[in-house]
Amino acid sequence: MKTVIEMMRGGIEEDGIRRAGEILKKGGLVAFPTETVYGLGANALDETAAGRIYRAKGRPSDNPLIVHIADWKDIFLIAEEIPEQAEKLADAFWPGPLTMILKKSDAVPLTTTGGLSTVAVRMPDHDIARALIRAGGGYVAAPSANTSGRPSPTTAQHVADDMDGVIDMIIDGGPAGIGLESTIVDLTEGTPVILRPGYINEEMLGRVLGRIETDRALISDDDTIRPKAPGMKYRHYAPKAQLFIVEGEEERVRKKINEMAGQHALRGGKVGVIGTDESLGYYHEGIVKSIGSRLDEISIAQHLYGILREFDELDVSVIYSESFETPQMGQAIMNRLIKAAGHQIIYV
Repeated sequence: MKTVIEMMRGGIEEDGIRRAGEILKKGGLVAFPTETVYGLGANALDETAAGRIYRAKGRPSDNPLIVHIADWKDIFLIAEEIPEQAEKLADAFWPGPLTMILKKSDAVPLTTTGGLSTVAVRMPDHDIARALIRAGGGYVAAPSANTSGRPSPTTAQHVADDMDGVIDMIIDGGPAGIGLESTIVDLTEGTPVILRPGYINEEMLGRVLGRIETDRALISDDDTIRPKAPGMKYRHYAPKAQLFIVEGEEERVRKKINEMAGQHALRGGKVGVIGTDESLGYYHEGIVKSIGSRLDEISIAQHLYGILREFDELDVSVIYSESFETPQMGQAIMNRLIKAAGHQIIYV
């Protein structure tokens, strides 16, 4: 299969959107930009098309897909119930990086929902994404557009690295703005529950809804817990190298990373180190890269997946990373980093 690249870095190209929409209507796969990461889209209401996403990604079939919509009215076809909480969240955060879990209607095939009776829904805050959704019929299932388990793609090149020759089209809309997947909130069981942290954090949700809980699977390393949302099971976001997170007081973290990097280098290993703009000068061993500035947490989120992919290209055998507990997105950043590391954390 030849994968077509549609360039839209300057904004929506109507002809390209029309062609992409036709691909979706015919059951094909189109990767497209959103404000979070690049998504791999298929017709969410077409069981066969949704199944192609799993095969293209090598994704386990019990890992549900998010259904993307472009207009509020479209939610009524795919959700059996629309609680008042959903309306409040939509008023506050849609379009935006928030996914809601609702009880699904019969219109949504079980292939799309990973066999669950619930459906994940979001309205992206990206003009190209919403134009594509409308052109493709209004309902686009879209996980991240990467090989399952790999770092999520934040550029069209990342998508091409994993998906060239496997999918029909990639729309290149430039780098993703946030760099981490959407927050997911379950609204099906009374008290709203955060199933995946993101840019919209617990405090922000609490201002709209009041009481909020966090699902235990979010903080657990037990892969036997059945997922209700994407990203809740299996190893995710992982580089090829072993990744270790070093957590503790700043000076002790830097000392420990230098010590471990030096020991690994002495054994002939190729080492990667993830620091920040503020700490780069403290590291003396291995290939040292800044993930961004601690004064700008969006820069850390934007560069997380890209830096893991860079270390893949450099063929390092081990990566040592600082911990990044930032004010708004710290939980989301660390959720992704911990999953990428397979919960390998060194406390100092």
